[in-house]
Amino acid sequence: MDFNEILNSINENCVKIQKKIFKKGDVITYYIEKRKQICILISGKADLIRYDKNGNKDIIENYNINDIFGETFYPVNTNNELFVQATENCEVLIFLYEDIKMKCKNNCKYHQILISSLLELVINKSVHQNSRIEILSKRTIREKLLSYFSILATTSSSKTVVLPFSLTNLADYLSVDRSAMMREIKNLITEGFISKNKNKIKILY
Repeated sequence: MDFNEILNSINENCVKIQKKIFKKGDVITYYIEKRKQICILISGKADLIRYDKNGNKDIIENYNINDIFGETFYPVNTNNELFVQATENCEVLIFLYEDIKMKCKNNCKYHQILISSLLELVINKSVHQNSRIEILSKRTIREKLLSYFSILATTSSSKTVVLPFSLTNLADYLSVDRSAMMREIKNLITEGFISKNKNKIKILY
């Protein structure tokens, strides 16, 4: 049984876990203080988003299949300050951290499978967060772009990578001005660092 089959079996057999379906553009969850909800994305893509006081959008994290998210993994100081939005149609498993610590009333084996599987998911999440910290630590837009493209290439084992979101959202993810980022991408193309075809980037160096 692969991991997706395990997750679906958990949902069918464990009363403490819900599987919900969301359409592109739907808000999957708002982050609430002290709730400690855990979500696992079993299909689709989503973004963790925050708007600052000036209305500027930041994409904090980008989620793909088998990624894990929720208040348990991110400090929440104000209700609804952070929210996760589906960027594709999604299926999500949702449960509370406190619930999985307690024995399931149905005594289901899938409850225990989930607990043991969470460690692998958390490790993967830690690697993803460390990569983002590495990107954001770069001082210039060029360095951020090249670092991001390099991480995508390493993950996919290919020098041709597909951007997981639009250029507008990429600017939000890198926390840079979109116009300045577009100029830098054009410079990278002109100088022979990359080539670009729609949402595909080929690393030439």
